[in-house]
Amino acid sequence: MSAPAAVEQRLQALRQKLGRKQHFEEAVADLAAAVQDHHAAASPALRDLMYSTVCRVATVLQTRYTAPGFWRAGLNLFLGTEKLVTNPSEKEQLKTFILRAREHLDEKENEESMPNNRETDTRFLFEGHLTVGPEPPPPAWLVAQNLARELSILAEPSGDQGANNNGESRAEEMAPAAAIMNFLNTMTVDGDLEAALEESLQNVMANPKVPPASKEVVANLPVVTVTEEIIARLGKETQCAVCRESLLVDDKMQELPCKHLFHPPCLKPWLDENNSCPICRHELRTDDHVYESRKEREREEEEDRKGAANAVRGGEFMYV
Repeated sequence: MSAPAAVEQRLQALRQKLGRKQHFEEAVADLAAAVQDHHAAASPALRDLMYSTVCRVATVLQTRYTAPGFWRAGLNLFLGTEKLVTNPSEKEQLKTFILRAREHLDEKENEESMPNNRETDTRFLFEGHLTVGPEPPPPAWLVAQNLARELSILAEPSGDQGANNNGESRAEEMAPAAAIMNFLNTMTVDGDLEAALEESLQNVMANPKVPPASKEVVANLPVVTVTEEIIARLGKETQCAVCRESLLVDDKMQELPCKHLFHPPCLKPWLDENNSCPICRHELRTDDHVYESRKEREREEEEDRKGAANAVRGGEFMYV
């Protein structure tokens, strides 16, 4: 086997090891040595492979690992590679990696240096954990966002209630919203909260927020192991749309109902905020009953419109 081919094979093996936590630091050190030893004499294609493997390290750090030891290994790799590359865009990207690594390590140092003898009643946890003490008051923007969301739900029409009582039912639906608005008009709030409320209400009314995907749906998404056949079918340049890394054999990918594949650590943060595929916008079920009811009504209305259009095209008419 020729020397360039051996280096390429070595790099491919290292890319696989980067995804395994117990081998990550060893793989990064080996990669740094390979870049240092072979970059100067490497062909353009081999240099591209070296650079993409270094970028893979940055992606893995950003999406999977937080331990300072991992980030220190990455920082050393980025510093060494930045001295060797000549392409301006690659050099600039590596400087970004270096800056992010240093920021992460500084954050970790500050966390470790903070005194840990704080009063227990000042500690609190979110994300479904039990609180240890009283939580601090929510920020103004969160109050505004929650209130605006409640208003948008209260103002949501509940569909046809009959020709004779549409006006009454609409008035009943809007009564709670009107009461809240009257209360807001009479209450005294500080300038920041008032501005946040106004801005959030305007944003919600103009662009209603789409809820995230259902936790049950996300938990049950199938995990697919990438094979040579999958890469041959999708193409060698197929990437995870979130981190922009090319798919590799043996990568573990989550598959959406639309058949698009993503790294699980990349997909979860997206689905925590969105309910659709990042590529084709195929929607997943949500846990928001109001949103699901609205979607069902919209589907029924669309079917009614299509049925009416087909009837007209077929020469059929409805007489009332």
